[in-house]
Amino acid sequence: MDLTGRKIWVVGASSGIGAALAHELHQRGARVAISARREDKLKEVAGHQLAISTVDVTDQESVRRAAHDVAQQLGGLDILIFSAGYWAQMDDFDAASFQKHLDVNLTGLANTLDTVIPRLQGGGMIVGIASVAGYRGLPGAEAYGATKAAQINLLEALRAKLRPDGIDVLTVCPGFVETEMTETNSFPMPFIIKADQAARAIADGIERQSARIVFPWQMDLLMRFAKLVPDRLWALALTPRS
Repeated sequence: MDLTGRKIWVVGASSGIGAALAHELHQRGARVAISARREDKLKEVAGHQLAISTVDVTDQESVRRAAHDVAQQLGGLDILIFSAGYWAQMDDFDAASFQKHLDVNLTGLANTLDTVIPRLQGGGMIVGIASVAGYRGLPGAEAYGATKAAQINLLEALRAKLRPDGIDVLTVCPGFVETEMTETNSFPMPFIIKADQAARAIADGIERQSARIVFPWQMDLLMRFAKLVPDRLWALALTPRS
């Protein structure tokens, strides 16, 4: 896919992967609009190159208003990239934290899809940024991992469902990336990469019209192996030592 002139909406682009990806796509010739809750951050990211529209993905009416605004500014919409996300480590199980993960990562994605899919009828692409955390259960990431697993499943179903309409679906499963989301993590983050590296990998995946991309390659191999580990052995390996 040639990105020149493509009208792309990046949701969750006030920092991190979304911000880096918006600039990468702009450099490849796309017309890009970015959205998030923090208008001041959006303006910093956009400069004089990108269109902006604030959005709260947990509020469906907010998503509808932003989608209309973005379509007006860009003259339509070809590609949606959902990069909004929430992460908090759960040392003890916390239903309130679990609900916030659901609200942003899963309901936020559903609200955005509900608004955007009709605008893509006849062609386009949906790009959902999930995570390798959705591949296996990880202590401390119960809420985040569950929502990322759900995203992976949802995007896989939509890939088949929307194919007759000419809509591609790309699932993005990053490993650790240097962002605001990961900067407070106190645990080891193997194979961590910078946001601009992630952005290049995602833009390449869009151009290739891939179904799924996982990066970096070391994390891809590690998680492929992790999926083969028997459940009992996986639990034993991750059980905290007293």
